[in-house]
Amino acid sequence: MANRWHRLMGTLVPALTCQFALVQPAMAELFVAYPPSNHTTVSDRIFFIGTGDPDSEVLINNTPITDRSPAGHFAPTLPLAIGQNQFTITQGSERITFNITRDSLEPPQPNGIAFAEDTLEPSRSLARQPGELICFGAIAPPQAQVAVSLAGQSIPLTPQASSIELPPNYAVLTEQTEPYELNASQYGGCTTFSEPQNFGTPEFQLTLNGQTVTQAGNGPIEILSPTTFQVAEVTVESGIARTGPSTDYSRLTPLPKGTRAAVTGHEGDWVRLDYGAWIRASEVSVSPSSVPPTTTIRGVSSRQIAKWTEVIFPLQVPVPMSVEQNTSSLTLILHNTVPQTDTIYFSDNPVVERMDWQPILPDKASYTFHFKTEQQWGYKLRYEGTNLILSLKHPPAVDLLDAAAPLQGTTILLDPGHGSSEDLGARGPTGYPEKDVVLLISKLVRDELEALGASVIMAREGDDDLFPRDRVAVIEATEPTMALSLHYNALPDNGDALNTAGIGAFWYHPQAHDLALFLHNYLVETLDRPAYGVYWNNLALTRPSVTPSVLLELGFMINPYEFEWIVDPEAQQELAKALANGVAEWVASR
Repeated sequence: MANRWHRLMGTLVPALTCQFALVQPAMAELFVAYPPSNHTTVSDRIFFIGTGDPDSEVLINNTPITDRSPAGHFAPTLPLAIGQNQFTITQGSERITFNITRDSLEPPQPNGIAFAEDTLEPSRSLARQPGELICFGAIAPPQAQVAVSLAGQSIPLTPQASSIELPPNYAVLTEQTEPYELNASQYGGCTTFSEPQNFGTPEFQLTLNGQTVTQAGNGPIEILSPTTFQVAEVTVESGIARTGPSTDYSRLTPLPKGTRAAVTGHEGDWVRLDYGAWIRASEVSVSPSSVPPTTTIRGVSSRQIAKWTEVIFPLQVPVPMSVEQNTSSLTLILHNTVPQTDTIYFSDNPVVERMDWQPILPDKASYTFHFKTEQQWGYKLRYEGTNLILSLKHPPAVDLLDAAAPLQGTTILLDPGHGSSEDLGARGPTGYPEKDVVLLISKLVRDELEALGASVIMAREGDDDLFPRDRVAVIEATEPTMALSLHYNALPDNGDALNTAGIGAFWYHPQAHDLALFLHNYLVETLDRPAYGVYWNNLALTRPSVTPSVLLELGFMINPYEFEWIVDPEAQQELAKALANGVAEWVASR
């Protein structure tokens, strides 16, 4: 990729703009694939991924790099000090210089008698219900007196004993998840307001050594009326509901187009819905209403259509819902719903053994589907008018006695990660990009799967620049038996590129967990490869619910030794055959 972060793994390794058509052999000349010559990071260390003549000495800051692969590849890690760091890698008369800047993780500090820049909280406009806590915060010099003025009320902000920060989500990948304490004088305080009103923008005041400075907050604060309602209606096909008002918060069950709920708060460009979830304002339309959207529910029915069982929930209003899935059951929870249910039609079904339901007072209804086997093959939700349709996918019709074509009747989607000069993915020591090797291996896997009787859909077959949403759209449109997104791995700057290797698997929905675990273990054991592990991960290509969706990281591009295995044609063929056989064995075991 070019000046973009690795799209699927979060803030991992950025790559430079270049394109390689074929794998390059070990080079006699010195080459460094990562980092860029001028690079900024917050990591306390950095690795250098590159290659040189295996028979020549390579030095970094005059110290020989001793741990190199037989082809001459290297990946040493060196510490970084705060500020500028210069490194020079040499091989004979060749010289490459790097200027690496390490920024501090500490928050900004006050400059004199002032608030630290961009530390006033709330950081944007907000609206809340009467009686809800509204909290304020700032970083200011020690021993200062800090307060907030709002609507004629002065709210004191007192020094906080300590401020603990958590590392980013991707720290799990390098086993560096310990919280750390910030070195800053943080002040905080909270209050409540009982009457609906737009209070305007708060004013922060700081007094120290006889001097007082004031600074306006970041937006107005409003208390909403508890009896005059605004109703949000989802206007996109799948509204992304979250646990908080930013993309940093966890995802909840997506809301189908047409879902309606009362608005109970705003924060910046996010809207809080009455069942507690947050959604972007751009994904809903908001209109006034004299009453909040609620519904009763009575009869529930089902029907079988092609490869799906559809369960129909007739409602008065399209209300929000949540899905909870485990190994052998799926539970649908309808919010803002009061059941009046006496009769449910749910006949003998190829997938579901039994459906149970129960009310959850005061305003929810829960429907649990117990499956005939422990494997679920996919589900989807939509509204048709005010009817909620839950679709449950049937298992593939395979002939377990057909040894020559054990995957006949299945459709496997393969998604070769990345693509085009704008999205290289990770790069190996020679500069060879992930996008090329993963396309090569995907085509080999396709051939092996087809030889076993499967129909195979390729998300890309050339150098296509596809965003994750484009790949997800293919999965949702084709509804395959399973979706496998194939990748090779990299690490954040503070990872250990030299000593991290192996096959990894990532899943999101419980219906994909057994597939991820099985394929990970099968490849590790069959190929005698290291195990990187099996992770739950909120990735675009693991989130589709219409089928078991798994993302496989088949090795580390940045590991000098594993890279040689990755680009070896004989090993590539063995990997493709093992992956196809693993898919066949898993399907047969279901």
